[in-house]
Amino acid sequence: MIRRLPGLKRSRHDDVKDADSVPFPKTSAILPTLLVTALTLSACAQDTEYDERGGFKIARSACPAAAIATYTGDITLFDPPAERRVEAIDVSAAISNLRATCNENGGDRIQVTAGFDVQARRAVAGPARSVTLPYFATVLRAGTQLESKQLGQVTIVFPEGQLRGSAHASATASVSRAAATLPDEILQRINRKRKAGDADAALDPMNEPAVRDAVSRANFELLIGFQLTESQLAYNASR
Repeated sequence: MIRRLPGLKRSRHDDVKDADSVPFPKTSAILPTLLVTALTLSACAQDTEYDERGGFKIARSACPAAAIATYTGDITLFDPPAERRVEAIDVSAAISNLRATCNENGGDRIQVTAGFDVQARRAVAGPARSVTLPYFATVLRAGTQLESKQLGQVTIVFPEGQLRGSAHASATASVSRAAATLPDEILQRINRKRKAGDADAALDPMNEPAVRDAVSRANFELLIGFQLTESQLAYNASR
């Protein structure tokens, strides 16, 4: 029987409040309504297997999971900028194909790199044109605690006469190996052998508050999205 630890399949966070050039909020109450929609765990598999002799055996990587945050995975530019009618859409773009690679070998820091594509479309196929879009890469711990944030830019080139353009971008972050590793005491409590007839034989160790909290604290995520203005974020949330 395979059972995933909480927070490793799909994370739900509270709302991101972006202002023009909005920095990510710096409080633990960041993200009231933000949902993480695309979760890539290809390099960060974190499973729990049941041992028939009793107990659970964890095969868990300390690598952060990578995800695209809902409401920030798309961006729409209007002409004029204050307009919000469909007819005024100038350029729209979306982040896709998020892939994460992780380096766990050696050192007290674990490095994760997330690569992604940006697919864009302009309203009019005219002369060659380039559009530069801002994006962020932020690390969250335990679903709410902001560990770091970086800003970057990706430039989309539309060839002459073409409506579509694309580009590739990436972001790199690191987390503390010690913070992302479960303490031995917690591992022992999760993996402890349980015999049929024991009072706690059928109890899930993840229901223990101390165990659940330790697993949550060791869970890191790298979130990717466009750096939106308040009005852009509101537009995405209302669609």
